Amino acid sequence: MSFNKPRVPLSPATTHAPVIATVLTPLERIRVDVASDGVFEVLHRGSVEELTEDVRTQGVDAVILSVARYDVGSTARMAAMVREFPTIPTFALLTDVQRSTPHSVLELGRVGVRTLIDARSPAGWSALRELLTHERSTDVQRQMLGALNLDLAGAAPDCWKFFELLFTHKPYIANVRQMGRYLNVIPGTLMSRFYRANLPSPKRYIDVGRLVRAARLLENAGLSVTSVALKLDYSSPQAFSRHVRCVLGMSPVRFREAYDGEKMLRRFREELILPHVATLRSFRPVAAQPGWISKCV
Repeated sequence: MSFNKPRVPLSPATTHAPVIATVLTPLERIRVDVASDGVFEVLHRGSVEELTEDVRTQGVDAVILSVARYDVGSTARMAAMVREFPTIPTFALLTDVQRSTPHSVLELGRVGVRTLIDARSPAGWSALRELLTHERSTDVQRQMLGALNLDLAGAAPDCWKFFELLFTHKPYIANVRQMGRYLNVIPGTLMSRFYRANLPSPKRYIDVGRLVRAARLLENAGLSVTSVALKLDYSSPQAFSRHVRCVLGMSPVRFREAYDGEKMLRRFREELILPHVATLRSFRPVAAQPGWISKCV
């Protein structure tokens, strides 16, 4: 078990506090609340069943299970949760050692919990905060930004900001108008800059980028297409279906079968990044503007 994961620095304006669901002892709840200060939001639950429902409906970024709360009767439910939501990391928290602890740790590992946080010392709580900070963006987001770091080495900061917003911002960016607002650029101006640079439209980047996130969520068998649509801020499941058909020419069911997050990410890069690397490295979507422009946005 390891705490080391690749990390891509994100702009403060584009990050959000991760939501962590837990099943902990009363004392562990207090200590996790203290550790969470300003770093992540916590949903404490009394059972694996309640926690699983949160994962399914509340946009949870990670799960913490107390080693002390493990019991044999919950093994099947824990295994089902980990199996149904493989892209949502689950951590075991150890704060005390009892006679049953070695068995509990082994059983948690057997059902798929791969990371143990040993919080019996202050260093363990620091590790918890650091680990959950790493989880503030999903692995697909880290992979995408990590790939861009190689593809677009030396790109202008405002070009980076466009892609950071695309893959990390919450609420999710759904159109050019929203992207322009966060970049402080008039939407028509933003579209014109992409056009003059002979790049695909910003709408195309946004449309395909949203489906990278969708494909990753759809890897979780416990999430329905409707749940994924709502998690990604589509107005309705029907709107999500129309989007998938418009962008890819297939139904959401077929999309789920054909693409996981990695394949959709590869499609994004092959269509929108790799053919335009030289242009994107020098592209400035947020150019210097007269002071009056920001007042009109």
